[in-house]
Amino acid sequence: MPTPSRLPGRWIIERNCDQPVYKVNDFKQITLKDKEVFDDFLAKDPPLASELTFTNLFMWRICFDSLWKREGDCILVILRPQGEQPFGLPPMGPGDKASALRRMSEYIAEFSSEPRISRVEKSVVDRYVDPEEFRIIADRNNNDYVYLSEDLINLPGNRFHKKKNHLNKFVKSYEFEYRRLDENLVKSFMELQEDWCELKDCESSQDLSDENVAVYEALKNYEGLDFQGGAILIDSKVEAFALGEQLNDNTVVIHVEKANPEIPGLYVAINQRFCAEEWSHIKYVNREQDLGVAGLRKAKQSYHPDHLVEKFVLVPRRP
Repeated sequence: MPTPSRLPGRWIIERNCDQPVYKVNDFKQITLKDKEVFDDFLAKDPPLASELTFTNLFMWRICFDSLWKREGDCILVILRPQGEQPFGLPPMGPGDKASALRRMSEYIAEFSSEPRISRVEKSVVDRYVDPEEFRIIADRNNNDYVYLSEDLINLPGNRFHKKKNHLNKFVKSYEFEYRRLDENLVKSFMELQEDWCELKDCESSQDLSDENVAVYEALKNYEGLDFQGGAILIDSKVEAFALGEQLNDNTVVIHVEKANPEIPGLYVAINQRFCAEEWSHIKYVNREQDLGVAGLRKAKQSYHPDHLVEKFVLVPRRP
């Protein structure tokens, strides 16, 4: 169960990590020491799905009780979220994915009474999945929204008229500065996350509590990870921040974006400025999924995505 512990001056929800780790078939917990292996495999087989970066897997490892192992030239990851059946992620790396999917279906059956492999990109389904071995189920709620970076930076034309107005109003109303994340700003990023959680009452929501843990883990370990962060400061106080990293040759993924909701236009401003300052050289920006949340879907659609990364769930067919 989640247990409260304290950051300097504030609180954060963390899972109790003193439980013995359940191991089977050489699966083990994800640690920073594993980063080199993940990075090597992902560099040889760049993903499209937002979940498949070491930063994302590491920052959510506590909330998802994640385990991994190497299977030939592929990495297999099993997630065990609290209150849900465990599931596998698609194999990562340059190895034989068709074989790795079969092995994953065998492994996940030892963890779950409802074995499945989730967040599988359409390209993987098309190339490696045999419909006679797996039922293939579309997973719209986990499709990633992908935007042209130039659209998020320039907010061009009538489609972005409202966004541009919000941004212009913010720029005219506030004296602010943009700063890149460094060791001197980590605590300030954490303080904004804590303020945001108090406003949103994260303690009352498992999803928000889990996200709070994930953001804290990313920031606490940022020097050992590869993501970049950017912030908007008003009166020398961090009022918005974003965290992102390169996903593949032409796409960056934004893992976290937080802003003081009481400042109009601030979310538009941090989105625009983070892309302009850090990612103008990258063609696409992946802003992850909407999880089926109506308000989140509306917000993501309001930025007019260029395309979606379609994902599927694979359910092994029983003999």
